[in-house]
Amino acid sequence: MTVPCPPFALTDRAGETRRFPTGRPSLIAFIKEDCHTCNLAAPLLEAFHLAWGEAADVLVLGQSSEGNDILQDRHGFTLPFLDDSACKTSFAWDFEIVPAVYWIGADGVVKTKLEGFVREEWQALDRQIAADLNAAPAVIAWADLPDWRPGCGSKHLDPEIHDKLQAEADDSPIRARRIEIATADDIAEFMFDQGFSDGLPLIPPTAERVIRMLAGTPRAPQDIVAVVPPNMAPVTVEKIAINAVMAGCKPEYLPVVIAAVEAVCTDEFNMHGVTATTMGASPVLVVNGPIRERIGMNMRLGAFGPGNRANATIGRALRLVVRNVGGAQPGGVDRSTLSSPMKFTMCFAEWEEGSPWEPLHVERGFKAEDSVVTAFAMTSGPVQIVDQESRGPDQMGGTLGLGLESMFLSKIRRMHTDALLVVCPEHVATLTSEGPYSKARLRERIQAVTMRPMRDMVANEISGAGITQAMAAKMTDAQLDTPVSKFASDAYIHIVVAGSDAGKFSAAFHGWVTGPMGSISVSRKIEY
Repeated sequence: MTVPCPPFALTDRAGETRRFPTGRPSLIAFIKEDCHTCNLAAPLLEAFHLAWGEAADVLVLGQSSEGNDILQDRHGFTLPFLDDSACKTSFAWDFEIVPAVYWIGADGVVKTKLEGFVREEWQALDRQIAADLNAAPAVIAWADLPDWRPGCGSKHLDPEIHDKLQAEADDSPIRARRIEIATADDIAEFMFDQGFSDGLPLIPPTAERVIRMLAGTPRAPQDIVAVVPPNMAPVTVEKIAINAVMAGCKPEYLPVVIAAVEAVCTDEFNMHGVTATTMGASPVLVVNGPIRERIGMNMRLGAFGPGNRANATIGRALRLVVRNVGGAQPGGVDRSTLSSPMKFTMCFAEWEEGSPWEPLHVERGFKAEDSVVTAFAMTSGPVQIVDQESRGPDQMGGTLGLGLESMFLSKIRRMHTDALLVVCPEHVATLTSEGPYSKARLRERIQAVTMRPMRDMVANEISGAGITQAMAAKMTDAQLDTPVSKFASDAYIHIVVAGSDAGKFSAAFHGWVTGPMGSISVSRKIEY
């Protein structure tokens, strides 16, 4: 150090407060009990104290309260042995190895620093201190000591301790309000009581956990990512990180969560409407690009189900941001009649490598090497489409179309509503069994097999839904016999591939209202 060392005030074993600097030359040493080299150095530090304690301050700082008691008993220190079990002073002095020893002038500036044990270096330190103090060297049998011993990592560098200390530092990126909880309180129950939870237990967002989470993105913690409906509350990277911690994310998932928040907080996606509708709509996230493999997302066996941390926690983190920052809580703005388990989480990756088609993000204008998350507003799903018998491509396409016909209700047609069709690998194999089978052809097939005459949409004794009798009375027979497709446009049918190699079971997610009066799917590039 070329500037004065950080000051400290610590208690010794007798409970007396010892302060640094004192205006005198000082020998400061940091040790811990479970370090063999620290125990090797401990008698040398005691010898230094006995030799120069009248002319200089020899202060030894121990890094654990129980370990300090053991060291005191083991070595019988008469030197001032101070308690740095919180490791705050160790953190401030910023070294890596114990024993760490500093010979410091009266001005507080380091003259010599040693880490670990090299006999020649310690002997040189002995001579330097003696010369500086115009005193005799310490009485030490140097020949009995080894030439070299490696030190140990300082305790303040343990991840749990270091991250907590970093979070408490003056330049900590943490700015969110801290909530103090009594030691006897149950943290999990407290978070339930405060309404932070989606109904499942949460990971406590301690400062050190949030610090680790923030390491997952290059973005500054106080960058405002979006304004979150329905409360239109600004959300920073830090606040997203807090909710990602609670959801159980790893730091490497954070860029995906950030991009997902950006996507759903756009005017096009209309998160307020998605939240408020009584239909129970919720975001469904599809991830594409290299990040799928990088963070271990599931796109194969059980892609929609439990067992994969990335899939489960990314979707949950997004929902917690909308809930805790945006204020979208059930019974408040969220007025879903039945709601949906997708309001806990729904996120999966497309199996691009198993698809004969362009992946979703490339269709939507991104490069193949980009990592992208796409958000769809869906009201139900995944609804399975079962076909174990079809052998021809158009047969298979017909089955997928009939599976989509029930969306909302088979009588409802010309739908301005997105559908997300997830085709399993065995169904893909059937579709391509006679050669290439494009997405455009599949969409055309879906529209063709779901064509029904307008009169099938008229309310009747079976169902009062659809075109009213009064409206039908104003139509000609030709109009009533006109075939009508399920979807108002092929553009509403989105197609991806996922699932295991075994099993002829595709699935569909049924959308909400698509367009300016509802929700438009949004894609965002993931920056990491």
